[in-house]
Amino acid sequence: MQRYAADLDTTLRGVVALVSDNAPGFGVMARYPMGWVDEFDQPHLHPTGKRIRPLFLLLCTEAAGGSWKQALPAAAAVELLHNFSLIHDDIQDDSAIRHGRPTVWKIWGNANAINAGDSLFSLAYCALEGLSDTGVPPETLVKIWRVFNLTNLELTRGQHLDMRFEKQAIVSVDDYVSMITGKSAALLSACAQIGALIATGDEKLAEEYASFALNMGIAFQIRDDILGIWGDPDLTGKSVATDIISRKKSLPVLYALTKSEPLAAIYQQTQLSDEDVTKAVAILDSLEAQKYTQEIEMRYYEKAIQALNQAEPEGEPGVWIRKFVDILFQRSY
Repeated sequence: MQRYAADLDTTLRGVVALVSDNAPGFGVMARYPMGWVDEFDQPHLHPTGKRIRPLFLLLCTEAAGGSWKQALPAAAAVELLHNFSLIHDDIQDDSAIRHGRPTVWKIWGNANAINAGDSLFSLAYCALEGLSDTGVPPETLVKIWRVFNLTNLELTRGQHLDMRFEKQAIVSVDDYVSMITGKSAALLSACAQIGALIATGDEKLAEEYASFALNMGIAFQIRDDILGIWGDPDLTGKSVATDIISRKKSLPVLYALTKSEPLAAIYQQTQLSDEDVTKAVAILDSLEAQKYTQEIEMRYYEKAIQALNQAEPEGEPGVWIRKFVDILFQRSY
């Protein structure tokens, strides 16, 4: 998918250039979260973010028989929307670091960060307008706008549930899946659906692509939950204790909380020691929480593959989509 990257970057920079620099500091706060500059507006030479969502949109467009270059404005739109959500998430989660750099709020404060996030949200819609210049029919544009708008609602619904669950002692597996559907999978689903709409205008085919990506996104997040506890720190880049120390209610933990009072007692503490973390992981292992979580992951993986088979992606891009899925579910980081 990296063959799309240069044109995507050019498109993104063109959209972000709409931000006026005649308001001191405003432009740099739009460019910084995109990974192009540092806080002093000097070029940042180390890439931040993988651009998975927009590249996936372009791949799905091509696999559905369309021109990926025609879809570049939509790809830029979903990446800007994603970064808007990250800026606001970092404020809400009190996260000081993202991609190895201080977050926007950490440098410029909460008020400026909220405003910077809002600017990227606006730019996402400016980017989407560009589809009318690439020859996408008006009736298809209306369908794409609806998908994009409903996805915005899903992102905020998922974030609401995520914050709510932090204070909720018991969260059911179904509620958790509902949360990650909104917070993690919805935007990936929209990428596939929008790509197929640009390629064909066929709503039924686009829904099959959407179902494929939604289930893939859920399984992807569940794999993250597994790696957050049992992953190799040298590969994941974080300690296996991180998710436990932060008392993250990931899927294996939620499963175990319903079966272990000692684990529930650990999670009710305000701070956890190294000994608490060791005990928590031992409890998870004794309850075979990893095995349970892997079974749930596989359930959504199989749903994704079934929907992908129904979509019948074409040619070499269709082969690449299947390879992409295989990579996601074989990953160890």
